[in-house]
Amino acid sequence: MDATDGPPVIKLGEQDEIAGLALSTEAHWNQTEEDWRIFLRDGVVFGIRDGARLVATAALLPYSGNNAWISMVLVSGTHRRRGLATRLVDACMETARKSGLTSWLDATPDGAKVYGPLGFTPTLQLRRLKLVNPAPSSAPAPSAATIEALCARDRRAGGFDRTALLTAFAQRPGSRIVAANGCIALVRDGRTARHIGPLFADDAADGLALVGAIAASETSPLLIDAVASQSQFLDGLTASGWTIERPFQRMRFGPATNAAKETPFAVAGPEFG
Repeated sequence: MDATDGPPVIKLGEQDEIAGLALSTEAHWNQTEEDWRIFLRDGVVFGIRDGARLVATAALLPYSGNNAWISMVLVSGTHRRRGLATRLVDACMETARKSGLTSWLDATPDGAKVYGPLGFTPTLQLRRLKLVNPAPSSAPAPSAATIEALCARDRRAGGFDRTALLTAFAQRPGSRIVAANGCIALVRDGRTARHIGPLFADDAADGLALVGAIAASETSPLLIDAVASQSQFLDGLTASGWTIERPFQRMRFGPATNAAKETPFAVAGPEFG
């Protein structure tokens, strides 16, 4: 089947959050209904239906400084290998191009093989790790921190402003922003596991100490998307019981924008950057 054949690409609305959640749940991803609401409210989400059923999606989430994130590229298992993902990513890229946006995404190894020939340039690499059984302890919990402090550190690391996104995360029930020894991190709920990130630290030892304090005060499984170049941090996680689930390759299409002033130790997630 040619990539242009088949049902049309459409723009989705906020009423489609449950259908989108069904797709990401089928793929065993960690997104929640609230995550889908962010994409549908603040971004542009393209979809393809088979009759009334939503069978494929891709989202473009704009940030400041002419940047945008492409994510939620999902195709139901019943509709794969029909070129649907290609059509949806093309729609995202065309929308970004018309708006003068630099597009970013975090790709799986198979995805990177597809996006590279399209002109995406590799940047940093990520490793998703999971801690299945945190060990609660009576050790002091990390101190609470402000959303302003987190957003300021995030701007230094990313080079663009994500205050709206991080504020939406922080305002959810169960979310917390914690800090210690110059480190700061956000912890929030996911569908099957709690997520730590973004996380910023002055050195690996302090970053690991903050992760340990978070884990000691949690009872649910935890996920973290660590930056692979922070090798001491990554090694420390695996030594303390975290297991690597999968790699991601961050890629950029378009000119570089504001230069980052530091490298995070963990990111908000491959769907958000």
